[in-house]
Amino acid sequence: MKKNTLQKTMALSLAGVMAMGSLTGCGGGSNSSAPASDSNASTNANTSQSTDNSAASTGDAASTGDTAAVAGIDGWEPFAENVTLKIPVYDRGAEGVPNVSDNYWTHWVQENFGDKYNITVEYVPITRSDVLTSYALLAADQNLPTILMEYDYPKLAQWANDGYLTTYDIDEFAQVAPTYYQRMVDLDQLGYTQMDAECYFALAERPYYNTGYTYVTFYRQDWLEQVGYSEYPTTWAEQKELYQKLIDEGIAEHPLGGQMVTGAGVDQNYAFRTFPLDEENWAAYGDYAIPALGDEANRKFLQRENEKYNLGFTDPEYYVTDIETAKANFVNGKTLQYSGYISAEVDFLTAFYEQNPDGKLAVMIQATTDDPEGGTVPAYRSDNPFGMMIGFSSMATEDEIKAAWMYMEWMTLEDNLFTMQWGIEGENYTVGDDGLPASVGDYDGEYKQGYNNNKDYWCVTIEARNAGTIEDVIGMSSPQGLPQDFKQELIDNYNAKVEVAEKGWAVADCNFAVVIESASEYQATLLELYTEYRDQLTMCKPEEFDALYDELAQKYADAGYQEIVDERIQAYEAGQSTKLQ
Repeated sequence: MKKNTLQKTMALSLAGVMAMGSLTGCGGGSNSSAPASDSNASTNANTSQSTDNSAASTGDAASTGDTAAVAGIDGWEPFAENVTLKIPVYDRGAEGVPNVSDNYWTHWVQENFGDKYNITVEYVPITRSDVLTSYALLAADQNLPTILMEYDYPKLAQWANDGYLTTYDIDEFAQVAPTYYQRMVDLDQLGYTQMDAECYFALAERPYYNTGYTYVTFYRQDWLEQVGYSEYPTTWAEQKELYQKLIDEGIAEHPLGGQMVTGAGVDQNYAFRTFPLDEENWAAYGDYAIPALGDEANRKFLQRENEKYNLGFTDPEYYVTDIETAKANFVNGKTLQYSGYISAEVDFLTAFYEQNPDGKLAVMIQATTDDPEGGTVPAYRSDNPFGMMIGFSSMATEDEIKAAWMYMEWMTLEDNLFTMQWGIEGENYTVGDDGLPASVGDYDGEYKQGYNNNKDYWCVTIEARNAGTIEDVIGMSSPQGLPQDFKQELIDNYNAKVEVAEKGWAVADCNFAVVIESASEYQATLLELYTEYRDQLTMCKPEEFDALYDELAQKYADAGYQEIVDERIQAYEAGQSTKLQ
């Protein structure tokens, strides 16, 4: 196994390398053509060589030196000396969940996995709201976890740039973790493992990646009915009427509330883009991680935010409102709606009904038609066709990294994954007449699971609980133990997203197969600037907006964004990017 560390000059734009359909997996075997990714159009980048890992994937011994002759768990032996495996787990600050690093389920993993193979499994809390700082502090202390994992490619790119990650041999990985490896083959993910012609990543599964159903907006249906609406309006003109009525009737002073805007991935302007998309513009400005201040879609988006603010729909103090305060404002009846991930137990829904026992909520269903007068289409950002991106610490020993592979494989095996996701029958879940499990939403006993059904432990292998049909999956993911059942609404929302995706409005970002060096250099500065400029543009007088937008966009460009745009266009024109599907 290799142990080399990237230097800062190798800060490759990770998303591009992973997303290029023609890029390939890596390893020590013979070369052959790699399967193309099904999530991206072909590119002109001529990198068509791949490693054939078929021997390892079928269970035969790979050429890996001292690894066992039998692939997978049947070939594992306890380590001769105890190995400490450090695994990150998000500390979300959520109330009502067990200690993230010390609970029944962390002990269960230790007893059923760690003890058997002489591995001490140690969970390392990572602050969810400030992941990069958490890892930076651990790195400075020479104490990085064995596994580094995240959803967003900019974080992985920065870790690579900072030297946190090591390469690995995928043949060796396939020998230790054949189930995990074969799934990457089956899902055409090998092309995403490579960076700078070497393997850095393994990829978890993300079911229904372009029609994600788990992030949902709930709103006060009782409030709508009070002012004469049966459904949430889909056009901006009708929405403005609704919000104003809520104000006029004294139901909500600032119906949309709001919270501070900061960090990567904010202000997604997909609904304000012009369709069909212009491919060069999409390549230059369509990035998820760095807000596109200066692009016309961003102008339209922020002009809408300015309008909401000046009409009083947005709380004037949104810019000092953190996520917990925003959540509390919804629970306490100050705001119309709140968005979050669904699971058997959703903290803000439980709290809402405790505070509002007669309250009535509904799920906001994805719009499927455009709003010409409002200047929007029902477009959204498609997720990547994989879940967690898994990297391995450059500070870890070979045995520690092998233990990480064993953990990934062990967690992927059906019985182990089911138990971690669902818990103990008769305690955390029951089995219905259809033979499918159903979570006990208000369970609070000895076996209480962590956040979102223990997701932060099993996300190393898959992004969502996945069993039966999509209707079954959504039903099993629906909040339980509440006065209302949202299953059908959640299914309706999923079906609407399928319709939107089929119309081409689920947009995957452009990715690059060359180093976009300016992005690594300027991202942190631009994110900080964007927060400042965004607040100015939101709160200025409407008649001042256009001039101020142009002024701040120029400052933003001068601070490094223009260099990023120019570099992206250069890569696009050279054929070193994905193309619109």
